[in-house]
Order: sequence, then structure tokens, then C-alpha cells
Amino acid sequence: MWKFKNPIRHHILEARWPTVVEAGRSLLFQPIRIGPLQLENRTWVPAMVPWRATDDGFVTQDNLDWYRRFAAGQPGALVVEATGVRDIPSGPLLRIGHDRFLPGLKKLVETVREASGGHTKLFIQIIDFLSVKRRPEREKYFTRFLQLNDVHRSGLADFTNDRRWLEAAETEVRHFLNTATDEMLERILNKRELESLRFGYRESVTDVDLPHVRDLPQVLPEIFSAAACRAREAGFAGVELHYAHAYTMAGFLSALNTRNDGYGGARENRVRLPLEVYCAVRRQVGDDYVVGVRYLGDEVIPGGNRVDDAKYFGIEFARAGFDFLSLSKGGKFEDAQQPKVGQAVYPYTGQSGYECMPTVLSDETGPFGRSVPVVAAIKQAVNEAGFNTPVVATGGISTFEQAESILQKGQADIVGFARQALADPDWFLKVKLGRGAEVRRCTYTNYCEALDQAHRPVTCKLWDRVELDEPGIATVDEGRRRLLAPEWEREEQTAGAVGRKE
Repeated sequence: MWKFKNPIRHHILEARWPTVVEAGRSLLFQPIRIGPLQLENRTWVPAMVPWRATDDGFVTQDNLDWYRRFAAGQPGALVVEATGVRDIPSGPLLRIGHDRFLPGLKKLVETVREASGGHTKLFIQIIDFLSVKRRPEREKYFTRFLQLNDVHRSGLADFTNDRRWLEAAETEVRHFLNTATDEMLERILNKRELESLRFGYRESVTDVDLPHVRDLPQVLPEIFSAAACRAREAGFAGVELHYAHAYTMAGFLSALNTRNDGYGGARENRVRLPLEVYCAVRRQVGDDYVVGVRYLGDEVIPGGNRVDDAKYFGIEFARAGFDFLSLSKGGKFEDAQQPKVGQAVYPYTGQSGYECMPTVLSDETGPFGRSVPVVAAIKQAVNEAGFNTPVVATGGISTFEQAESILQKGQADIVGFARQALADPDWFLKVKLGRGAEVRRCTYTNYCEALDQAHRPVTCKLWDRVELDEPGIATVDEGRRRLLAPEWEREEQTAGAVGRKE
């Protein structure tokens, strides 16, 4: 993970937790309308990938248990992890690209309804992504992957001042390149070839020489809309279109998108496909179903989008009819650190990745609510344009005072808790019931993010080694980590205070 040159270690924020009466009067625990439905309160658990699905994208018991545990805390809304819209292999990530995934997704919806007593609205985040390959061994790259051509031969001849390379056998050229210095390779290989060698091959939305990439504007609206229809059929309260971070739709929005087919270049062209996808989804699911979007307030990469771009997109999304705007930052491939041989590049290891999930090793600003000023600027722009589309703020928010202040100042309409909810899924009930002092506080060291980077089941260091002898608990790593936070033991009369919806 990227670090500041001279990082400052911050302590987690002090907290004064509200009484039951104070919580009940707060904005945080007041209802809010999102399109056609109403959330009971303004708390939100953003999408987090737990690496618990089957290798072919089906819901597992571990998935059900994961979302059941969050639902038991009764947040206002819970967003299911980024779920692939195309029926293609994607490892142990959920998929929604075919009807065969519906039975498991329906069971997931029912599990959350039962665990939350109907208090939590369940959304599903749907995503498209392009191909990313593992970093190859150097010899394998030059013997198998490099598409050798006359440009390479000419560059090699010029660099060595030896014209025989123009006619040399292909095997000889490949062998020589395999032993070449970095200086020589930087003169002979183009930018994409060097990236494929050093980071692994990665498709981009600008690879219009590839027919399937060139045709994305023609195929993605139908693919997303079909996925949204399945989400509605499965019983989800709404869908969140994933237009953030390092994935396909964010690539179209990015200022680095130079496509010349009407879908790149100027802002109005870059937002074109995201709006076409939204319109296709809306036509299929209707106006009585929630459709929101997760996108970036700042790409945090050279030449990328900044807050002014995000303001423009936010206004256009609101104008089109999105029911909520959920903001994030960074998480891009362009500044990611070089992976080890045999591993795939991870888009949360550069500075943009830090800004997406900041830690207590930070600069003077610190990690807590670090993205809130960007969110507030976008909300202000959207509101001044005449739209009241709810805006969700996330990132380093863990205390009641933080969340309530954001709402009272009008910086956002809903507050998201990701890592804090992972640390303590019962945060919402504990605070509502005046028992905030019992909250297990996230320490923002990104233990969980390191597990995600390694594609291992995500847990929290604050509880995954606790009570490992508890009967019937699910574990991983040969029993060394538990997969779920321990249940919160609370008094019966307190538990009944929140009621159950029939």
C-alpha cells in the first residue's frame, strides 16, 4: 500500500456516544426517501467484497452468513458486493449474468429480511470489468505473449546498430529481448507492452482495436438492464450501478478516455454510455424501483477526473433520474504498485488507492472523513442545479458525532460505514439504543484490505482470532480465523426495544 513520505500516525477519534433520546432526535436516525422507497434511517453499509462466493459466482452459506451478520445490526441500507453482470469467469465473486444465479440471490434477500426484521433495505451493486492478467515471468512473456513485429526488429537494429536483426529468426529475437536491459526494452517496446511485462496484461476501454471493447457501447446497456431485472426478480429493493474505481464504466467516465467514437474525449461524450446504461436499466425495471450509482468524486491520478468533473457527472446523473449518488475516491490501476510475478495488479496500492481507503498513517488531514469535502462540493452543485437527489458520504466515518455533523452541515444526506461496520456490524443498534460505548472501534490499519488484495476471505483483526473455540462457528485458514464477528450479547428488554416489523 502507498504511504506518505513522512506519515503521521493518527489516533482514532474520541467519541461521545448519544443517549437513547439523543439518538432518537438525531438526523442520523431519521427516515429519508430514496426514489420510490423510504429508509428507516440514514445509515448505510457500502458494498464490500468478502471473497465468499463459489468460483463460478453462486451464493454460498458463507455469503448468507456474512450478510445476515450485517443485517442483524439493522442499518438503514445494506449494499451487496460488486456483482458481475456478464456471465464470464470471475473467481469467487457473486454474479448476476444468468438466471441460474437467481435462487441463491433470492435466498440472500430473504436472509437479510429475516435477520433485520425488515428494518434494512437491501440493494445490490452491479458491475462490469475488463480482462486483467497476472504479471508473467519475463521469459514466458517474451516466448509466448509478446506479439513480435517489424517495429520491434527495427528498434532492436537501431539500438544495437546491427541490421541483421531485421532478418533474424524469431526465436533468436525473443531470446535476445529476454536478456535485454531495461534501457533497451524501453526503447524497443511500446508503453502497453512494457506495462504487460511489468504489471500483467490489462484491457482498457480505449482498446478499440479489440472488437469486444470497441462494441461495449452497443452491448453493455442490454447486459446491465438484464442484470437489473434479475435483481428486481430476486427481491432486492434496488440496484447500485458501479461506475467507480478501476472498472469498465469508470473507464468511460475517466478523463483518460480518449475514444474517438463519440464515447470519449469531452465530458459529454464520456458520460454518454453511463447515461445510456442507466436509461436501459430504468426502462426495464420501471420508475417504481430504486436505481442509484456509485462513482468517483476524484480519480486521484495524473490527467484523471477531479471534483469539477464529478460535479458535472453528478448533475447529469441527477437530471437523468438516478435515485441516489454514492461517492468514492481513487482506487485506480494507473498508479498501482507493481505486483509480484504470478499476481495480478491491484488497484488500491497507489496514492489513488490510499485515498479510497485511507489509514491512520496519513498526512496532516488524517484519514477520518477525508472524502467529505469532495462529497459536500458535489452535493452543493447538484442541489444548486435544482435537484435533491440523496448523496451518500463514505470513508473513515466511525463515530456518531462525525456522522451527525456531516448531516447537520448538509454535506451529505446519508452516511456510509464500511470498515467500521465490518469491525462491528452492531454499531447501528448499539448507538440507537444508547450503548455506543460498547462499539468495537475500527482502527483503520487496513488489515481487511490486505486480505482483499490477496483474494482471501475478508475478516477484521479485532475479532477474527476471538473465541475460536465457540461451537459451530465457521473458520478459515485451518481454523485460525473466524469468518464472522461474535454475536452481540444484549439484555432481552433492550433487544425488544427496536421492535420487529411483521
